[in-house]
Amino acid sequence: MHSFSEVYAALRRENRKQYALLVCCCFFSVLLITAYVCMMRSPTILSVLPEGGDSRKQVMMIFGLTVVGCGVFTTYASGLFFRQKSRETGVFLALGASRAQLRRELGRELALISFGSCAAGAVLGAPLAFVLWQLFRLFVVDTDEMPLSFDPKAYAIALAFSLFVIVMLFWMGARFIRRTNIIDIVQESHKSEPIRDVPRWYGPVGIVLTALGAFLGYSVPSWIILGLHWYPPEGLTSIFYLPALIGLYMILLHTVVNGWRQGKNRYRHIISNSMMKFQGRQTVRNMLVMTLLIAGAYFASFYTPMLGTGAMIGYDKRPVDFSYHYRADQDIPGRDEVESLAREHGVQLTSFEMQPAAVLGVDGTASVETEGAFGTTYTVEYRELLMEGVFLSESAYNALTGQSVDIAPGTVTGIFTEETGGGGMFGGDATLLTNMVTGETLRVTPAEDKFTYDMLFGRYVMDDGDYAKITAGLTPEWRENQVFFNVADAESSYDFAKALFNEIVDRSGSEVAVYDAYDQVSELQAAERGETYSFSPANLESAGFDTVSYDQRDSSNFRMFWKYMPQFRSLDKADFVKTTAVFLMLFIFIAIVCFSAVIVIAFTRCMTIAMTNAHVYDDLRHLGAPDAYLFGAVRSQIARVFAVPAAAGTGIIYAFYLMIMYFNGDPAGITPSEAAGLAACLGLIAVLSAGFYLVYRLTRRSVCRALSIKKP
Repeated sequence: MHSFSEVYAALRRENRKQYALLVCCCFFSVLLITAYVCMMRSPTILSVLPEGGDSRKQVMMIFGLTVVGCGVFTTYASGLFFRQKSRETGVFLALGASRAQLRRELGRELALISFGSCAAGAVLGAPLAFVLWQLFRLFVVDTDEMPLSFDPKAYAIALAFSLFVIVMLFWMGARFIRRTNIIDIVQESHKSEPIRDVPRWYGPVGIVLTALGAFLGYSVPSWIILGLHWYPPEGLTSIFYLPALIGLYMILLHTVVNGWRQGKNRYRHIISNSMMKFQGRQTVRNMLVMTLLIAGAYFASFYTPMLGTGAMIGYDKRPVDFSYHYRADQDIPGRDEVESLAREHGVQLTSFEMQPAAVLGVDGTASVETEGAFGTTYTVEYRELLMEGVFLSESAYNALTGQSVDIAPGTVTGIFTEETGGGGMFGGDATLLTNMVTGETLRVTPAEDKFTYDMLFGRYVMDDGDYAKITAGLTPEWRENQVFFNVADAESSYDFAKALFNEIVDRSGSEVAVYDAYDQVSELQAAERGETYSFSPANLESAGFDTVSYDQRDSSNFRMFWKYMPQFRSLDKADFVKTTAVFLMLFIFIAIVCFSAVIVIAFTRCMTIAMTNAHVYDDLRHLGAPDAYLFGAVRSQIARVFAVPAAAGTGIIYAFYLMIMYFNGDPAGITPSEAAGLAACLGLIAVLSAGFYLVYRLTRRSVCRALSIKKP
């Protein structure tokens, strides 16, 4: 070797494992972020995620956790790289090498590592997302709306994260070279980062703070909106989750430093516990990132069992097999045509009921919003004509449901869901009804008794005489027909259901191709005030919604949001996965990304423990410690790295999900379908935990192999 560069290159070959670890960490982080953002910003995904909806907010929240996790992970990997490189750098300085020489050689290395790994991760991120998506289409479900497309603008976020990785590496490298004390540089790789003594009350207090932060973060935004009449800027209310983050950090500190064992048992693992304490800061940071990523992964994973279980229970609980409603000015199949179509498909009808309904204007309170410097505030004002309501006469309700109710004249009652008895945004408290054709009005009083019937949810029932009086003169566009019928064998009626569905769609006019939130009265009132009505078909795209198109009748958007979408048990059950395919695939993909990041971080941390403590295990071996003892020490350390974040992340997110389900109802409580969904989530946790345990076993084997420790 005749030059400094040749000596430096020889050392690089000798320490290639350190370089490979840094390259893999940077590559993997950029790869995951790129794949995530390509999927998140895909037009295929955005077309089914409503602007400002809960699903899109959940995706963004988990993306934020992933960015933070991958950012902390790459920073940690970079710090580990420079710690391991410090010894050779100190020796070079001691032998007379100049800092300019070291800066030049290190700059070349960092440029190759950072630009190469980030470029590879960014280039392969989109293909990774595409391959996973295609596998889902191949083995699970494929629909017309499933072809995945990418938005080139999404790469701006991936490039921003890559820029962070590159700048972070060069900044840490520059700081590394600027250090002046050669002895400190040489000993850097052997320095520990112990945590000061942590009081034992950190554990219980951390649990309390975590629970308090989760409750405040979820409940305070609603209290601000309802109590202060203020919509705070997006993200501002997230500060109420800070106690949960602080509490989680305290729990991890207590676990690493003190543990949860009491009495003499706490001395059984004194060696492994002490090694964990001497690297406490790094360990706690990694555990915190892993806990957050596990929580985000499970939050995404719960979407499928909760949605699927609730939907299937709802389908099975429907009191009728087939239900559809339509505007009276539409030429939709009636009884004779339905029976004829059923005979063609070998289906036998056992009952058929069709009853009229009326669309009337109802009064209520409206929120008048005002934009300000600190967000949007609103005031509530009463309006005699606010929105539309669908009304059934008591005789029509009795005929449809088989019940026998008697509504007192001058009163109305709303129809609510059976599980909760509540209506959410539907209050069922109309007091003034308006005939939108004649202008006639009728004062009514909400009845004390609530009716519950899921398939008529959101409608009103009124006295026959009042119904005849207020609906006199209504034109067909303000009238509806509601149809219920049953068949002898619902499970084998899919072909008939699909044919009837297509017949209804084919014979529906363009004037009823509207969103389920479309309201004729609200549109008329907005026009009178000179305002734009977002749910008008002409304004849907400008408001961030996809138009309802009969040509896309099998799409998620159409099946979920068409106002006159039929409810056919056999069709809905069979096509459930197709209808929600994009949603399911998105959240499954997010879970895969988060769990992958957790596995890589855990494996990297455990291998770091092996590299850092190799001399300790070697000393113990020379002191006579058998392989059984050394294996136990390794197992204790590796198990804690895996088990603590897994237990904390899983327990916290499941408790948080349980709280959401409890307070999300009206009234508060857990419904039977939600309980079944939560039970399914427990089953999913068991399966994923088994997979996580397998990764732990493989990691433990790798660490033991690196330390030359044989399993007894």
